[in-house]
Amino acid sequence: MLSRGEQGPPPLLTLEDVGRAFDVSRPWLNRVIEGTPRQLLHAVDGVSFEVRKGETFALVGESGCGKSTIARLIVGLYAPSRGRIEFDGVRISDPETRVATAKLRRRMQMIFQDPYASLNPRWRVRDIVAEPIRVLGLAADQAEITSRVGVLLKQVGLAPEDGDKYPHEFSGGQRQRISIARALSGSPDFLVCDEPTSALDVSVQAQILNLMTELQSRLGLTYLFISHNLAVVSHVADRIGVMYLGRLVEIADAEELFARPKHPYTRMLLDAVPDLEMSGRQRTPVAGEVPNPLSPPTGCAFHPRCPQANERCKTERPNLIWRAEVASACHAVEENRI
Repeated sequence: MLSRGEQGPPPLLTLEDVGRAFDVSRPWLNRVIEGTPRQLLHAVDGVSFEVRKGETFALVGESGCGKSTIARLIVGLYAPSRGRIEFDGVRISDPETRVATAKLRRRMQMIFQDPYASLNPRWRVRDIVAEPIRVLGLAADQAEITSRVGVLLKQVGLAPEDGDKYPHEFSGGQRQRISIARALSGSPDFLVCDEPTSALDVSVQAQILNLMTELQSRLGLTYLFISHNLAVVSHVADRIGVMYLGRLVEIADAEELFARPKHPYTRMLLDAVPDLEMSGRQRTPVAGEVPNPLSPPTGCAFHPRCPQANERCKTERPNLIWRAEVASACHAVEENRI
């Protein structure tokens, strides 16, 4: 959430205390015979943040921290177990308003992580890109659909003639360009980008990031960018939220977070980024393993791996506290121990 007194563009997306739990229990009969209770996996546990119009808000963290679950909650692939999701001032997380918010959801699209799995191999590219146009009724006839598909392909750096080909005829970077064209074909103003470059070579990653930045500037798009790679995030994000085991532990402007990280976990993530400038700065690599999400630690979930942990950290879960324009959920930061 915005800190008090902070001024800025109105939020396009708001999440407030959003949670999602998955039932991962053994079958009912096994539980009766063995006398074991149901097991719930809290993939997202009380997450709150805002994405302002025109910005790129990045969610970062290790694999399994809940980033992709949040993406699917926002676009409606999952329903939240609790909390509120608002898009442009309208609550879209309530199942009872699903029909009323259907048109609103058309303004958001998702770019998936794997361009090899997210495109139908049996469809030609022109049909893949045209599908949202047909479903949403955005063109009057086939000629207009064909014209719009050609414009979209050119917009992402491909040729209109590429529409006649199948996905297997393209490289990974080109497939991701097709995915971007498909996402843009519905004329959205908000894109959820779920690790859109992680399956690509480094040189191709840079091309896709440059393309996304150019499209954002030209079309006025808003991005929620999900990644585990802080080096990638540093090139695209305006603000960053750091997640650990289903919860946000820090929110800050990108420049502030990279220059003066507050939470020990954020510091460890930054220390894991290669020091290409060879500054000689002392670095602390991320140590230990992510705890089992089915039985998370008491208190602060990061305390088993944290060099600043004390007894309070082991028993009391910290809340996300704002100081100026930076929020952190850390007792050590709150007590000025770091």
